Amino acid sequence: MSPQLPVLFDATSLPPNWGGVARYIQGLLSGLDALGHTVHVVAKPGDLERLRADAPGHVYHAGPASLARRPVRFAWEQVGLPRLARRLGVSVIHSPHYTLPLLSRTRSVVTLHDATFFTDPEVHSRLKRTFFTWWSRRAARRAAALVTPSRATADALRRSVGSVRAEIFVAYLGVDPTVFRVPSSDEVARFAEAHALDPAVGWIGFLGTIEPRKNVPALIRAYARLRADAATPTTVPPLVLSGSRGWDTEAAAMLDALGPADGVLEVGYLPLEELPAFLGGARVVAYPSLGEGFGLPVLEAMSCGAAVLTTRRLSIPEVGGDAVEYTEPDVAPLATALALLLGDDDRRARLSHAAAIRSADFTWEACARVHLEAYRRAGIEVPA
Repeated sequence: MSPQLPVLFDATSLPPNWGGVARYIQGLLSGLDALGHTVHVVAKPGDLERLRADAPGHVYHAGPASLARRPVRFAWEQVGLPRLARRLGVSVIHSPHYTLPLLSRTRSVVTLHDATFFTDPEVHSRLKRTFFTWWSRRAARRAAALVTPSRATADALRRSVGSVRAEIFVAYLGVDPTVFRVPSSDEVARFAEAHALDPAVGWIGFLGTIEPRKNVPALIRAYARLRADAATPTTVPPLVLSGSRGWDTEAAAMLDALGPADGVLEVGYLPLEELPAFLGGARVVAYPSLGEGFGLPVLEAMSCGAAVLTTRRLSIPEVGGDAVEYTEPDVAPLATALALLLGDDDRRARLSHAAAIRSADFTWEACARVHLEAYRRAGIEVPA
């Protein structure tokens, strides 16, 4: 075990559903732990047990219970977090989700997950766009080092932010193969039964928050075209959407107008243990995104042995490589690509095999090694 690093990791931004940034926080802490490097971690009291179970080597600190309220968390980040850093005697604060303490004398490493707030502002709400572009600019000018999950995100930040003073480290996200794994036929059958699906027909899967950049309206229209062109529409696998509804009002209106005969099923936010069967059991996992900072659902589907249909936008080719099928994100090419992939068993099998192999290269230990370089750049000594 290496000596503890003088780093305070701020995990107070963990969302209640443990989706999104939680995968990154959990994965990175487990990766650091696996490499024998420990840090101080501060989190909301209710999150400590789960974090400690995943990565027991770190030193954990409970923040105030009031951090569950977002305005309180932002205020505490500016005052309470620097105070805790001084008390612990750390040299670096790692802020893993855009924001950072602005007046702290402790050096900061900041993770910026996404640059689509700059490159594709129309796919975000005005409030979200304003918030994240403001903080991304502050982080780029104040942090000792920045971390992004892809080269595409790093390049977009360099183009979009007026002055990037910090060095940017590209740390690809990882996937836990004990969680996201090829499911057994029994697991797929149980999932299908639980959601009234026919395992013989299968399903087309989508995983993600239903927000504009995920391009769900185009997927629904492409699916409707697929059914309209089929000799027997009922033989087309249903489109199953997993994830919470975001602020995509067009998608919400379309989904509300659909009936059982349209073949589209919302299953909401699935528990983690159901995702391998959902992703790996799908005939195709469709992810027609307009742009991603990384594209973690693509990697997680690949790790489950899914045949993935996605786009070449921004970072996604860095994840999918030659192990996924690509299409343009518009309705007509998306419908055509879905039909071709659904009708080609051999192609799907080749993609499934290649995806499982490629996904094994994306580990949280590899992600953690890049973060250790960022900590070194911030001025601390990290044992080899």
